[in-house]
Amino acid sequence: MRIAIPNKGRLRQPVLDFLSASGIKPLLSDERALIVPTNWEVVQLVMVRTEDVPNLVEAGATDLGITGLDYVLESKAKVDELIKLDIGTAKIVLAVPSNWEVNHPSEIKREIRIATKYHNIASSYVQRTGLRAKIVKISGAAEVIPSLGAADAIIDVASTGTTLKLHGLKVIDEIMQSYAVVIGNRNFHQHKELVLTMMQGALQARRKKMVFMNVKSKNLDRVISCIPAMLAPAISKLSGKDAWEVITVVDEQILPKVIADAKLAGAQDIVVVGLEKVIR
Repeated sequence: MRIAIPNKGRLRQPVLDFLSASGIKPLLSDERALIVPTNWEVVQLVMVRTEDVPNLVEAGATDLGITGLDYVLESKAKVDELIKLDIGTAKIVLAVPSNWEVNHPSEIKREIRIATKYHNIASSYVQRTGLRAKIVKISGAAEVIPSLGAADAIIDVASTGTTLKLHGLKVIDEIMQSYAVVIGNRNFHQHKELVLTMMQGALQARRKKMVFMNVKSKNLDRVISCIPAMLAPAISKLSGKDAWEVITVVDEQILPKVIADAKLAGAQDIVVVGLEKVIR
């Protein structure tokens, strides 16, 4: 089976890192290679432009793809959004010159020209908001276009907004949130479900930690009652001691509270380790 991924840009390395965590590792590092074998004999990576991923998946040229949600929506490709990833987070925004005395699109009273590579997203936004605008289709960096006089404003991706400020622009509206997604077509491939399971497992593992602790018998019930687990904590008797080892898996965001509660209940020797995959 084939997985389409970005061949360059801000998503390329995070996507490769995610695939590696999922157990899929490319066997070539040559950036010129278009089809790359992996350590899974049945899986190949297809390196293409980020914006081309949705159309390749829709056409059945690849079984799965990883790209930004913005490109999926822009392409209008008929694909399934299978997994939302925690990488590639960004915003699609409307930005105008900083010296404009407007802070919201509704304050713009004339027709303007908007430069963007997101023609469909921009057209939908203009129609939805009633903004009077002509869309100027571009393929490269949008930030410089207003200073060249080719457009008045831009609709583009922004992470921190620093690049916009450097080019004398300010954000006056957020159009959508974007992030990396795993997409697929409805064609059957015998290995597709296994690959998706491993991806989900890697994603779940990034959000959880395994916690080991020693607990004296007199404190065991109190500790068990205050710690979460996926099903139930695992416990085992320590050799030669009136104590137990307790093992559980905890969401990372609540880990500090879990540790504090466990210590207060009598747990000691607490060890926290990362996980590679969590398959549920």
